[in-house]
Amino acid sequence: MTRHVDALLVTLVVFLACAGAEYVRPPPGRVIFTEHTKPASHPQQVHVSVVGVNRMRVSWITEDKHVRSVVEYGKISGNYTASATGDHTSYRYFLYSSGKIHHVKIGPLDRGTVSDYDILLVPGDLSYADAQQPLWDSFGRFVQKYASRRPWMVTEGNHEVEAAMALPDSPRPFTAYATRWRMPYEESGSPTSLYYSFDAAGGAVHVVMLGSYADFNSSSEQYRWLARDLAGVDRVATPWVVVLLHAPWYNTNAAHEGEGEAMRKAMERLLYDARVDVVFAGHVHAYERFTRVHNNEANPCGPVHITIGDGGNREGLAFDFRKNHKLAPVSVMREASFGHGRLRVVNATAARWTWHRNDDADSTVRDEIWLESLATNGACRQGSDAAANSANDEL
Repeated sequence: MTRHVDALLVTLVVFLACAGAEYVRPPPGRVIFTEHTKPASHPQQVHVSVVGVNRMRVSWITEDKHVRSVVEYGKISGNYTASATGDHTSYRYFLYSSGKIHHVKIGPLDRGTVSDYDILLVPGDLSYADAQQPLWDSFGRFVQKYASRRPWMVTEGNHEVEAAMALPDSPRPFTAYATRWRMPYEESGSPTSLYYSFDAAGGAVHVVMLGSYADFNSSSEQYRWLARDLAGVDRVATPWVVVLLHAPWYNTNAAHEGEGEAMRKAMERLLYDARVDVVFAGHVHAYERFTRVHNNEANPCGPVHITIGDGGNREGLAFDFRKNHKLAPVSVMREASFGHGRLRVVNATAARWTWHRNDDADSTVRDEIWLESLATNGACRQGSDAAANSANDEL
């Protein structure tokens, strides 16, 4: 199958929510187990990810350690005229031994072969395995139906750390995450899969995945990498810049309150100076959208911050929003429910963000805003602070 990212559409399957007096919120979900019932050589846990402008990485696992890492592909199902060979790896986590983990990069792929193509972005907390390694396998099988058909681009959350006790030969943090979900960090000049970037929608959108659990102060490699990455974006060719991270910098919920503050203080100015359009975060199991903001105040040249940490989890929702929180004046929408959202980039100037609650009987848009790219806003062009004190909202 040919995979590519060409249409001006980025679907962000995220973790969101909204209100309604008639709505009964579900309790925490149970842990879902999926079994592998096919032969040991059969591919399982298949998922694809973006690599550069015209390539995709196909990843999968086999229990059979002798299967080759080869993908055949083409424009017509069943008629595969090209093939690519990749590499493989595996890991141990104490008594657990993974299957053979295959990663194969395919391409170059033709543009315009698949219309209206989406990317799914996940700001951390994938499997909730929390060191129970078989849950990574169960999660991979559970999401394969969707993750094998469109790119899933992910960054790490606290549930991916899986730091073991400080014993000799103990597993390193993020071992399962980095080994199973290989992201294009080398291609973006990053030394680690904990932070990276890529372009989407034919180059119209630059997506930056930051690491809340990697060093981020001004002397850190992540800080230096971010400065280089943002400086290299041509906002004429790429009018939209979107950032994802796990622990939110802006949050009025009692859950995880203040956990992103140190990172905000260290890195927020880089995002502001680069005129980043939107920052999505997870971690808090609720939905919250802020106006354009910088340094804890409304600012029409700052990013819109959206917490999207409620796509589903085994811990339940975070209900305790603080009414008198110091950030309440810049918080324009907040609700604890399960949901998902979509960011549709219409053109170089306009994008539409919608949030949909998952458990309503009918598909309903519960929150919506139209965004103007800061790259096309004359008052907010990079290096301009002309509108910094304006009281305008994000539109």
